[in-house]
Amino acid sequence: MSSNSLIEIKDLTVEFQTDDGTVTAVKKISFDIPKGKTVGLVGESGSGKSVSSLAIMGLIPNPPGKVTTGQILFEGKDLLKNSESQMRKIRGKRISMIFQEPMTSLNPVFTVGDQICESLILHEKMSKAEAWERAIELLDQVGIPNPSERIKSYPHEMSGGQRQRVMIAMAISCNPDLLIADEPTTALDVTIQKQILDLIADLQKKYGMSVLFITHDLGVIADISDEVVVMYRGDIVEKNSTEALFKKPQHPYTKGLLACRPSLDEHPRRLPVVSDFMTPDGKEKTPDQSVLKAAKEIRPISDSQTPLLEIKSLKKHFPLKKGFFGGVQSWVKAVDDVSLTVRKGRTLGLVGESGCGKTTLGRTILRLIEPTAGEVRYNGVDVTGLNKSDMRAMRRKMQIIFQDPYASLNPRMTIGAALMEPMVIHKLGSSKSERLDMAAKLMDRVGLSASMLNRYPHEFSGGQRQRICIARALAVEPEFIICDESVSALDVSIQAQILNLLLELQEELNLTYVFISHDLAVVKFISDEVAVMYNGQVVEMNTAVGIYENPQHDYTKKLLSAIPKGMPKTLLS
Repeated sequence: MSSNSLIEIKDLTVEFQTDDGTVTAVKKISFDIPKGKTVGLVGESGSGKSVSSLAIMGLIPNPPGKVTTGQILFEGKDLLKNSESQMRKIRGKRISMIFQEPMTSLNPVFTVGDQICESLILHEKMSKAEAWERAIELLDQVGIPNPSERIKSYPHEMSGGQRQRVMIAMAISCNPDLLIADEPTTALDVTIQKQILDLIADLQKKYGMSVLFITHDLGVIADISDEVVVMYRGDIVEKNSTEALFKKPQHPYTKGLLACRPSLDEHPRRLPVVSDFMTPDGKEKTPDQSVLKAAKEIRPISDSQTPLLEIKSLKKHFPLKKGFFGGVQSWVKAVDDVSLTVRKGRTLGLVGESGCGKTTLGRTILRLIEPTAGEVRYNGVDVTGLNKSDMRAMRRKMQIIFQDPYASLNPRMTIGAALMEPMVIHKLGSSKSERLDMAAKLMDRVGLSASMLNRYPHEFSGGQRQRICIARALAVEPEFIICDESVSALDVSIQAQILNLLLELQEELNLTYVFISHDLAVVKFISDEVAVMYNGQVVEMNTAVGIYENPQHDYTKKLLSAIPKGMPKTLLS
């Protein structure tokens, strides 16, 4: 073992027994984690990243999973030979992990203070009072405001970014030698993501930890890693220093991952995707000239001036606190006097952090939430004044793609039934067979097979479910679609496919979009105009290019400065 390596993984294979036979999730992989360095482990969902990290922690569930070959050497000793009691002494103290989803990893019935204290009492042999004081210090260290009070909070009482910070506080509580961070910034706002990345980097310097940082986003890896390991379908396809990998990627999969992330410096017609660089069996291919041309061409901004949607002084206030006799004493002004115009055939990007009012605005436009005041006019018709029957007819023209495709599909309905349901409601198609034919055409249009119509939502990947939700929105032949964070939790390669699909559909069907996101790079790529929301208000609006080249509001500047540059600092200077 190298004297500089903290962990050395040799020929690791992990298999899972399923109803369809044995699935090899990790295939004889080997890589090192040097002392005091950050190694980025990159790949799409299902590539084996998280399984590899769980193997290091000794957390592969058996059955159905099993490590079948290899060694995981920690300071020269094979962790795979340890008993469960030996691993419990290492886990949390010497090797800690920040799990992917803090809300499901934190126990909802205990305060965050109790959960941080648990490992301190177990591993550091502290008294409850000593552990409590240390937990307050840790919460302060990870940037939780008013830590002496917030330590008494339950997980549901904290924001996503705060819960992630609590997970980090728990992970570093015993000053571990290795910190494994499994997708710690996925789906977080760009400003919160920057805070988490900076926090991990600062803690690493302070404690001299090694870090294994797992993500699907090479843009994030460029900011934080010293070395990069790229995984594809259970194999390591490339590993190198971060600078060398970004400067000259060798494997077609790496080239595809680097190419498919939207850039702030360009506004192309189309994003390249992994399949442009690699065949399904992993062999390199030369991208078509049309693909390269579209990726370099500047996408023209629609010159349409015809207003389709006009929002005037729209407000949505939620009662926050009621008095003794039931009267409302305070309100949350989720949407506070917003006025916007969306022109026909164009895309308005709506950007801002969680809680700024983006989603509430989108749902209020469609009257899925009733407005407190103001007006929404669609093609001159006052939507806010329509009765239920007329509003239902209007919704055929105005559709929404929700943030979580799995939550928005009925798990008990086949995809075919889900696509045909809105056709039945809006009396499209004269018979079931005609509607089935329409559903098959929709599946083809979004790049899926009609043979999948009898499957259920759980039988699809996240990217496929998002395509199904797009097909469902198209089922009633709308003119206007609100895309609510519709790519935020997807792998960057799948995200690029969905963004390309939305642009193709817009061109083909002359659709108008309001595209809601916290990711400014994505918003710039797809939008003609961008509106920035902060505390329920639109604080700035400009063309997609103009708002990035010449931001006016301090909040817009803050959002732009938080975006990962997508290249190592050494290559930017």
